[in-house]
Amino acid sequence: GALCYAELGTRITKSGGHYIYILETLGPLPSFLFLWAEFFAIRPANSAVVSLAFGRYMLEPFFTPCAAPVSAVKLVSLLGYYTVLTLNSWSVTWSARLQTALSIVKLLALALIIVPGMMLLAQGHTENFQDAFDRQSLVLDKLPLAFYAGMFAYSGWFQTSFVREELIRPERNIPLAVIVSVITVIVGYMLTNVSYYTVLGTQDVLASPAVAVSFVQRAFKSLISVVPVLVALSCFGTMNGGIFTFSRTLFVASREGQWPPLFSMIHIRRHTPLPAVMLMFPLVTAMVCIGDIYHLMNFFSFSRWLFIGLATLGLIVHRRRHPELHSPFKVPLFVPVFFTIICLFTVAMSFYSDPVNISIGCTMVLSGFPVYYLIIHRQMSNRCRSSFYYLTHKLQLLLEVVQQEIKTY
Repeated sequence: GALCYAELGTRITKSGGHYIYILETLGPLPSFLFLWAEFFAIRPANSAVVSLAFGRYMLEPFFTPCAAPVSAVKLVSLLGYYTVLTLNSWSVTWSARLQTALSIVKLLALALIIVPGMMLLAQGHTENFQDAFDRQSLVLDKLPLAFYAGMFAYSGWFQTSFVREELIRPERNIPLAVIVSVITVIVGYMLTNVSYYTVLGTQDVLASPAVAVSFVQRAFKSLISVVPVLVALSCFGTMNGGIFTFSRTLFVASREGQWPPLFSMIHIRRHTPLPAVMLMFPLVTAMVCIGDIYHLMNFFSFSRWLFIGLATLGLIVHRRRHPELHSPFKVPLFVPVFFTIICLFTVAMSFYSDPVNISIGCTMVLSGFPVYYLIIHRQMSNRCRSSFYYLTHKLQLLLEVVQQEIKTY
């Protein structure tokens, strides 16, 4: 999937990620449905999940061996999210620098888990790996949910595509960033899981609300106050990256005429997409307050993987329509074909695995149809258009934003 997006990023020169790829390859209706689902389901639920993980790991060391109170976790989660929101409203440069610093913190946290685990494994602690591939407990109808949960951890592989126009030498740096980062993440996460299972049994992992805390408690108590904070900072970086990229999606959608023009404006002094950043505030707050991690994950994963599959399907379509187009990076055709089949098959199977949450997610996507035909496809009357522009002008004055490009960093 990351390789497919690397090619899309070199073929299509606009920022916007999934949205712009679907728009350029499959047309305006699928792209608007993605935008609709992204705003009302995918992005706020995803941000809520990461925020709750941040709050859990920040508080868990203080309450061990008891579980942290749910209300306290949600309060800290919201405080963390609001901090990231403020930073992205303040400075593009500082949010980008913070992302780099927190990526280093993430690697440090992984190293503190991997090294002790590998040391114990080298000493012969292999008892938890006996019958590791026993298929008696394998339930096929739960595989889509396992796929959603597992791939959630790897979900940063498409982030560079959202800021394509802001990158220096994107035709070189997008493929390079994708290949290096995905290989690093695969190796790091595989070793991390091996370390977890060297110390903890399967049931211990399933029962733990914060696996890294349980790992440190069992293996190296001297790190009990360090590792959870590092993991929380890693989640903080994921929140920052999510806001950083989502605001660019709205920015591009506004520029393409499928979202109100206010969200393609940036602050006159800070040069940040302030309206787009602030739009997520109420929905994320609501989902953190009423949801839990696993239900939220299943809810938004259906829509996310449906549209990721459509984006890679669009790569196949774009190749057939524009064979003359030169791309500095090109993957073999079987890669997007195979990946698209996996995505769409998993999405179809998940209706059987978790019908309630998946049906809600599907309904959210389908609700975009009437909105598209009533507002986007049909032209507004002159009276509605005048009212709309009046409201946009007032909000523009209030937020101090103007129509301008985001600067390259």
